[in-house]
Amino acid sequence: MKKYVYVVTDRNRASLHVGMSSDLMKTMKFYRDMPNLFFDNSQQLTRLIYFEELNSENIAIQRFELISHFTRTQKEKLVRNVNPDWIDLTIGLDFEHIVFKTMEKTQLLQAS
Repeated sequence: MKKYVYVVTDRNRASLHVGMSSDLMKTMKFYRDMPNLFFDNSQQLTRLIYFEELNSENIAIQRFELISHFTRTQKEKLVRNVNPDWIDLTIGLDFEHIVFKTMEKTQLLQAS
């Protein structure tokens, strides 16, 4: 099963949060639906700026632990190597369309 290690940030790039998930889209939807769960209004972590897709949970855990211990400068360098403009990568993943389709399917299944 694929696992994802990711970095999310707020609109001001003040906070960098490293996470791990087996369903990146569902995780990002959770961050968007519950923006104040972990941080206050000024630090809503809604921008996916980096992610890695890994084939093993053990490798994902090792990578997560490594990146989690990075300094802020190291995390910034990691992000800038693949996403120099820090754009929200959920846009490239067609996040809104995928979430809408998933919600639509769920509603159809519940109606059956």
